[in-house]
Amino acid sequence: MQNTEITIPELRTRIDSIDDALLDLLNERSKVVLEVGRLKSGKNLDFHVPGRERQIYERLLQGNPGPFPNDALKSVFREIISACLALESPMKVAFLGPKATFSHLATMQQFGLSAELVPQKSIPAVFEEVEKGRALYGVVPVENSTEGVISHTLDMFVESKLQITAEIMLEVHHDLLSRTGRLEDIKKVYSHSQPIAQCRQWLDSNLPGVPVVDVASTAVAAQIVSDDYTAAAISSELAASLYDLKVVRSRIEDQVNNFTRFLVISRKGCERSGNDKTSVLFSVKDEPGILCRMLEPFAKRGINLTKIESRPYKSKAWEYIFFLDLFGHASDPEVIAALDELKVCCQFLKILGSFPRSM
Repeated sequence: MQNTEITIPELRTRIDSIDDALLDLLNERSKVVLEVGRLKSGKNLDFHVPGRERQIYERLLQGNPGPFPNDALKSVFREIISACLALESPMKVAFLGPKATFSHLATMQQFGLSAELVPQKSIPAVFEEVEKGRALYGVVPVENSTEGVISHTLDMFVESKLQITAEIMLEVHHDLLSRTGRLEDIKKVYSHSQPIAQCRQWLDSNLPGVPVVDVASTAVAAQIVSDDYTAAAISSELAASLYDLKVVRSRIEDQVNNFTRFLVISRKGCERSGNDKTSVLFSVKDEPGILCRMLEPFAKRGINLTKIESRPYKSKAWEYIFFLDLFGHASDPEVIAALDELKVCCQFLKILGSFPRSM
C-alpha cells in the first residue's frame, strides 16, 4: 500500500500559507482601524475607548474553540490592538518607573508594546504627566494582595481631578538575581520595601544574616547589582535581561497567589460597559453609628462592596477619609440612589471613576 501520511515539509507549507493569510488580515484590519480613526477625528471623538477593548476580548475569548489558549489569545490581540491604536494616534502612557519594574510590566500588559511608555520617578509625577496632558494615561500601583494598600496613591486622589479608567491585576513573581548566579556569592541583597516584605521568610531561611537594603525600586536594585559581584537583587525576569543578570532562584515570594493591583488614570471617564466597578472617596461626620449608616445604602440595594479603606485626613487632625470600591457604574440607577443617600452623612463625597472590571 502507498504511504499517504502527511510530511513535515507539507505541514510547514500549510503553516506558511496560514501565516500569509494572517498577514493579509492584519493589514486589512489596520486599514479599517485607520478609517474608524478618520471618522472619529471628523466628529471630534476619543480615539481610544477602553470599553470597546473589553468587548473585543470578551467576544473572542467566549468564541474561542481551542486549542489556542485563551491567555495567549488575549496577549496576541493586546499587541494587535496596541499596534492599530498607534496607527490612529501615538498613545503616551506614564508609569511609575524605571523600566523593568512591576509597574512597567503592568503597563505593558494593559497597553501593549506599541504604546509610548514613559517612566516617571514618583507617583505624583505620574499624576502630573496626565493632568498636564503630556500623557493620555497613567499607571500607578494601589494595593498588593500580601502587603496591602499603597497609601501614597490613595492620598493623590484627594486633590486630583483625574478619573480611574481601568484596573490591572498583575500576578507578581520575584526572582533573586546576581552577576554570578550563585547563592554562595551573595553578601548583600537589594530591593524595594514591598518585595522585601513579600520574600521575608525565604530570605530568612536561605540567606540568614545577609543584610537586606531597601532602595527606590526593583529596577534600581538590579542596576546596583549589575556592578557588584557580591550582591543580589529581588526583581523581575525582565530586569535580569535588561541588566545582564543571572537568576539565582526564581519565584522566591512567600505567598503563591501574589497579585498587585494597578489603576489606570486619565482626564476623562469611561462609559458603562455592563460589568463595571466604581471607586468613591468620602469623609463622614463624626457621630454615633456613622460607620453602620454609611454602609446601609449599599446593603439594602444589594450592591457588592469589594474594598473599603480608611486614611487619615491630612487637612484635619483625627479625621479620616474612606476609599470604597463597589460593583456597578456611577450611571446605574441603584448606584446613583445609594451614593445620594450616602452623601447625606458625608462632609464631602467624590466619585473617582467607573471602569470595566479586570478580566
